[in-house]
Amino acid sequence: MFGTQGVCASTLDEKQKALEQQKAQTQRDLAAKQAEIDDLEVKKRKLEGEIEALDKDLIEVMVEIKTLKADIADKEVEIEKTKEDLEVAQKDVEDQYESMKTRIQFLYEKGGTGAWAEMILADANLSNLLNKAEYTQELYDYDREALDTYVDTVEQVTELENNLEIEKSELVVMRECSEEEEKELNKKLEEKKATSANYASEIQNAEAKADAYTELIRQQSAQIRQIQQQKEEEARRAAEEARQKAAQEAARKAAEQERQRQAAASRANNSSSGSSSGGSSGGSSGGSSGGSSGGSSGGGSVGYSGKGSAVVSYATQFVGNPYVWGGTSLTNGADCSGFIMSVYAKFGVSLPHSSSALRGVGTGVSYSEAKPGDIICYSGHCAIYMGNGAIVHASCKKDGIKISYNAAYRTILAVRRIFT
Repeated sequence: MFGTQGVCASTLDEKQKALEQQKAQTQRDLAAKQAEIDDLEVKKRKLEGEIEALDKDLIEVMVEIKTLKADIADKEVEIEKTKEDLEVAQKDVEDQYESMKTRIQFLYEKGGTGAWAEMILADANLSNLLNKAEYTQELYDYDREALDTYVDTVEQVTELENNLEIEKSELVVMRECSEEEEKELNKKLEEKKATSANYASEIQNAEAKADAYTELIRQQSAQIRQIQQQKEEEARRAAEEARQKAAQEAARKAAEQERQRQAAASRANNSSSGSSSGGSSGGSSGGSSGGSSGGSSGGGSVGYSGKGSAVVSYATQFVGNPYVWGGTSLTNGADCSGFIMSVYAKFGVSLPHSSSALRGVGTGVSYSEAKPGDIICYSGHCAIYMGNGAIVHASCKKDGIKISYNAAYRTILAVRRIFT
C-alpha cells in the first residue's frame, strides 16, 4: 500500500513540475504578447498622428483648390469683360477710322490734295479764312488724337486680356497641382488608414491570444492546486493508513495477548480441576464442596475459545476496502452484515446476511464481557469486536471498511459470541 502511495506521490510531483513549467512558459508567452500589443499600440498611435496630420493637409489642399477655382472663375469673368471692352474699343477705332476715311474721301472727291487749300482760300474774309484754317487743324488734331487714343486703348485692353489669360493659366496650373496633391494625400491617407486597420486587427488578435494565455494560466494554476490538494489528500490517507495499520497491529497484539491469557487461564483451570479430582479420592466431603463451587462459577459466565482473535486478525486485513450496500465481497465491497458473514465463512461458520438476524446467533454476553471476535449489534448495524473498546466494521460508503476505537459510540442492542 505504501509503495503504491509512493508511486502516486511521485507521479503527482512529476505532473505538478510539468504543469509549473508549462505555466512558466505560458506566462513568458503572455508577457511577449503583451509587449507585442504595446508595440502595436505605439505604432498605431503614431500612425493615427500621421493620419491626423494628413487630414489637416488634405483639408488645406481642398480649401486651396476651392479658392483657386473661385479665382479662376473670377479671372474668366474678368477676361470676358475685357473681351467685351476690347470689342467696344476696336469698334470705336473702326468708327473713328471710318469717319476719317469719309472726310479724306470727301476732300479728294472735291479736288484732290488741294481741296483743303481751295476750301480755305475761297473765302475772301480773312477772319473766316483763319477760322476755317483753325477748324481744319482742330479737326485733324482730333482725328489724330482720337485714333491714337483708340489704338492705345486697344493695345491696353489686348495686353490686359493677355495678362488675364496668363494669370488664368497659372491659376489652372496651380489648381491642377493642388488636385494632384489632393489625390496623393488621399492615397497616402487610405494607405495609412488601411495600415491602421491592420494594426487594430493585429492588436485584436494579439489581445485574443493574450486572453487565451491568461485563461490557460488560470487552468494550469487550477490544475496545480488540484494536484497539491491530491498530494495533501494522499499524505492524509497515508497517515491515516499508517495509523490504522498501527492500530491493527496493536489490536492484533492485544488479541494475541488476550488469547495467551485465555490459554494460560484455561491451563490453570485444567490444573485446578486435576487437583480437585485428586482431593475427592481422598475425601468425598472436600471433593463435593469444591465441585459445587466450580460448577456454580462456570454457570455464571460464557466460555471463550480464543478463536475470536484469529477472526479479528483476518477481518482487519480488509480495512480500507469499499462499502457496498447488499455486498458480501471482502475486496470489492460489502455492507456491515455481509462483511461479518464473509469473515466468519472463512472459519466455516454460516451466518445470516442481516444485521437484525445476527442478534440471535451464537451466545449472548454482556458488553462488559465482550472478547475479540464477538459480534456487536446495533440498530441497523453490526461490527466485530477487536478488544480494548475497538471494532472493525463496514461503516458506510464514505469510510468503507474501517476500525473505530469506541464500540459504544452508539446504543448496543446485543453482543453475540460465536466461538465459546
